[in-house]
Amino acid sequence: MEIIDKRIDKGKAFDWGRTSDSYAKFRDIYPEIFYDKIAARGLCVSGQTVLDLGTGTGVLPRNMYKYGARWIGTDISENQIIKAREMSEGMDIEYIAASAETLDFEDAYFDVITACQCFWYFDHDKIADRLYRWLKPGGRLLVLYMAWLPFEDRIAEESERLVLKYSPDWSGCGETRHPIEIPGCYSKNFDLVFHDEYDVNVHFTRESWNGRMKACRGVGASLDPPEAAMWEKEHKQLLNRIAPEEFDILHYAAMAELEKRKTENEIIR
Repeated sequence: MEIIDKRIDKGKAFDWGRTSDSYAKFRDIYPEIFYDKIAARGLCVSGQTVLDLGTGTGVLPRNMYKYGARWIGTDISENQIIKAREMSEGMDIEYIAASAETLDFEDAYFDVITACQCFWYFDHDKIADRLYRWLKPGGRLLVLYMAWLPFEDRIAEESERLVLKYSPDWSGCGETRHPIEIPGCYSKNFDLVFHDEYDVNVHFTRESWNGRMKACRGVGASLDPPEAAMWEKEHKQLLNRIAPEEFDILHYAAMAELEKRKTENEIIR
């Protein structure tokens, strides 16, 4: 499904379904500490029902399945959901192809709602109250993010420059460490109870880093096939010049945990 959002890439259209194959192969890159930190907060673990918004190819449900929670993953892209189902074979994970703004669940159904690498895509004025209703008393909204640090890593910096050559309005560049920003509409019904930002090194080969960059919004999700092929040719040449066969890319990861605020009746009890 093609998305046009003036807040993102100055309104340039993109469609994650166009890059589902590369996304599935090259974007399952979160290190184990990323998942362990979630479980250490008592989230997405046995006995809980979790909704993963913007699930993509099901990276979060698949990798956290071992912690025992029951997962439902949703994504606006039908192609992403098809890949998620293929890659989750043998796991009891439900996937739904729908936008966050059109979903409908029973009140107080989920213990945790997660949004990994996708929170800025939502219409928060439409969904904030829905997420509140869908969570059980004391439920958590968990926002997750990880990004490379181009000002501290030459390979990442040069790769970004090449993306910008083809997609000059790409707004996914120039990342620095910072807490996840939560839109003000969530302050009505949620309290921020925890946040964390930490550095991680993610290991790549030339092939996998090329694939990771190709699967970003500024390339595979938005360029037409001839442009994407030209970008990939140049990127491979770039990596042959500046990168060893294997290397680490410096990233930072972040999480923001919001608790559903208690109602007056719940406080009185």
